[in-house]
Amino acid sequence: MSTDQNPSQQASPSRSGVFHAETDQRLESFAESISFDRRLYQHDIRGSIAHSDMLASVGLISRDEATEIQKALREIEVELDTDRLPIRFELEDIHMHVEQALIDRIGDVGRKLHTARSRNDQVSTDIRMWIRDALDRLDSSLAALQAAFLGRCDADFDVVLPAYTHLQRAQPVLAPHYWLAYIEKFARDRDRLADCRARVNQCPLGVAAVAGTTLPIDRDQTAKALDFDGVTANSLDTSSDRDFMLETAFVLSVVASHLSGWAEEWILWSTVEFNFIKMPHAFCTGSSIMPQKVNPDTLELTRGKSARVMGNLQTLMLLVKNLPMAYNRDLQEDKPPLFDSFDTVLAMLELATPIVQGSVLQRESIASRLERGYLDATTLMEWMIAKGMPQRRAHHLVGAIVGEAMQRDVPLADLPIDVLQSHAPEIDKTIYECLGSRNAVDAFVSYGSTAPDQVRAQIDRWKKQLG
Repeated sequence: MSTDQNPSQQASPSRSGVFHAETDQRLESFAESISFDRRLYQHDIRGSIAHSDMLASVGLISRDEATEIQKALREIEVELDTDRLPIRFELEDIHMHVEQALIDRIGDVGRKLHTARSRNDQVSTDIRMWIRDALDRLDSSLAALQAAFLGRCDADFDVVLPAYTHLQRAQPVLAPHYWLAYIEKFARDRDRLADCRARVNQCPLGVAAVAGTTLPIDRDQTAKALDFDGVTANSLDTSSDRDFMLETAFVLSVVASHLSGWAEEWILWSTVEFNFIKMPHAFCTGSSIMPQKVNPDTLELTRGKSARVMGNLQTLMLLVKNLPMAYNRDLQEDKPPLFDSFDTVLAMLELATPIVQGSVLQRESIASRLERGYLDATTLMEWMIAKGMPQRRAHHLVGAIVGEAMQRDVPLADLPIDVLQSHAPEIDKTIYECLGSRNAVDAFVSYGSTAPDQVRAQIDRWKKQLG
């Protein structure tokens, strides 16, 4: 049984005997981070258990003391799981709450846990473990969204869509070519997550406050116990830098940017003017005054919330841009924007997947207007090039042919052969084999194009890759 004084009368474990005055309550409120870093508690306790194991292994505490510490830490974790551990602002953060709860239970044995570590390496370890787990959750969500797009490919294989540049109709593409484009974007996002994770997954425990420790610790043991790939190499660098958080925030911003672009496109596609797609009503809202409205609010919020994610990256960049080595308390403020970015992107992904799965292409509407915009003009130009005409001459001639078709208000495929030949005598009747959007799609041959066999091969590749 502990013989310590009433815990409610104790100061924070971070205040040593050098202090001759109590902390001003206004500072306690200003300086606390427990309101947001509480979510690190599982990682903090896991790190503390590994640290106590290491201390026992090197003889800095006994094995019995380590066992007692670990038993108490697991009891504290249950209390945190069930919101039964009292929050005290004078304890500042989750690390001090866990340590004080430990001391309250087992006295001086609990005071030994902080041997050979500082809150500086402790918080860096906790946040790295938290980011690592969060990156894995996001990777899983991105994979689910990729699978949702892939799941549309076979059913939509016969649909031809207009592709746009400058938001003007450009060339025809198969609908699954569109879906594969998003799969590729999210694949690169997943690659960035994995690359970022590798730099995150280095263990800071043991660098202590700034210079390391004179005590005979085993950093590799704690790193292995906590599933890190290795240990950080320089105590000054480890204590001072948060570039792994900046990189994480950047990767999240790129994911948010891709989601925002998709949302913008489908917002346009769902308008009466486009009428390309109908979204599931479960993810739409109505108007308080206009009864006919079915608004794509989920997509609008996805587009809007992406700004928060990008803003959080800027917040973190500004936070660290002029900090001297090593640790500074400014770094307490790194967690709210990071947490918010993860929460926001994860929520966006969890909504995107069922929207992609449940949306319906408006096939008749798409087909009825597909020949508007002369999507086959480039195919006509390349037919001429294949016959030996210089590209610039073919480009000019097709522009003139399109101009005549516009005057007649007909598609290129409806121009009589004599009209086509009046512009370019080289043209023969085989030209009609590549005119019209469907024929134009079938004419493509290059790798990565919208050629049906190329698209089918990419679908098959992704089926194998996504399993």
